[in-house]
Amino acid sequence: MKIRRHIFAITTAAMLSAGAHAADIKIAVQGPFTGGSSSMGVSMRDGVRLAAKEINAAGGINGNKIVLIERDDEAKNERGVQIAQEMINNEKVVVALGYANTGVALASTRFYQDAKIAVIDNIATGSLVTRQFPNAPENYVFRIAAADNIQAPMIAKEAVEKRGLKKVAILADSTNYGQLGREDLEKALKVYGVTPVAEEKFNLGDVDMTSQLLKAKNAGAEVVLTYAIGPELAQIANGMAKLGWKKPIIGSWTLSMASFIDTAGKNGDGAVMPETFIQQPANTPKRKAFVDNYLKDFKPKNGIIASPVSAAQGYDSVYVLAAAIKQANSTEGPKILAALQDLKTPVEGVVMTYNKPFSATDHEAIKAKDVVMGVVENGRVQFLNAEDATAKKK
Repeated sequence: MKIRRHIFAITTAAMLSAGAHAADIKIAVQGPFTGGSSSMGVSMRDGVRLAAKEINAAGGINGNKIVLIERDDEAKNERGVQIAQEMINNEKVVVALGYANTGVALASTRFYQDAKIAVIDNIATGSLVTRQFPNAPENYVFRIAAADNIQAPMIAKEAVEKRGLKKVAILADSTNYGQLGREDLEKALKVYGVTPVAEEKFNLGDVDMTSQLLKAKNAGAEVVLTYAIGPELAQIANGMAKLGWKKPIIGSWTLSMASFIDTAGKNGDGAVMPETFIQQPANTPKRKAFVDNYLKDFKPKNGIIASPVSAAQGYDSVYVLAAAIKQANSTEGPKILAALQDLKTPVEGVVMTYNKPFSATDHEAIKAKDVVMGVVENGRVQFLNAEDATAKKK
């Protein structure tokens, strides 16, 4: 009986160890993989998958394999909260990547903060995301995306300074993303002494923007500035075409989403936005390899990544995280935090080379110098300025 019990114990232990390797590095990947925000979430997730596949193929991190634990937050705040708690308490992840929606990030990241688990936000751009805990001794929330307080001044500059358009209308959705972005836009316009002639709001899922657009038109707006996501942005462009009202659309980076470009069609041509990454031309060897491998692995429609910015930032976030874990030689939260805040080795990414991207007081990797302006032309985003297209981002 003793021998049998002993054999049973050995077998059980072997089965348990085969099912879960203690050395695996479990990373939470959360985003909207369904619904109106899904082009951001799926592109980000696939960028993360591609980077993890490459790192694992090269031997992992300090010999340990990356295991991605993926969850669809459906762009819902309450779902994001549930996922954060599940990741921390049940899955025992060592770090979290993702967040496409500012509202979901604001609702959820506090759980990681309390658990001393680092989060790298690689899509959501609300300026507040990395600044939620000003009085905490340590801040566990980092970002690899262009925050709205970088984008808004670029949008204002393009409209007012470069184009001389001072009668501006702001159309923003009713989410945290839209309304916090609107506030950043107002601040940026104030620098030029410009007050919007119209500010209109709408909800996710709205399909008729006629009343908002008529108010902007009747107020004499020369340009429409936007803070929303793809599906509703397309309704703005299509609504303007229906009214025969031809004015420039300049807005946040989400004008590059496939759900805007595909639904707006030719009505979306000419829309301008800040971008950290544009698919073509791939102007560095790293970018070309990334695009080629992404297209090969995930085969997006028409060879166009649904949200190139999300894919690139997701990809880069894994490499930056891998460098931090390697440097820390640990998966303990405080040690990963310390390494992220003082990365010794530059990390060559797709968006840029990350040379000490974070510090104890600055958790924003992307600065204004790392962002270019893109324009929608014939169903894809191109560089607005020729010099940006030929420049190699460092």
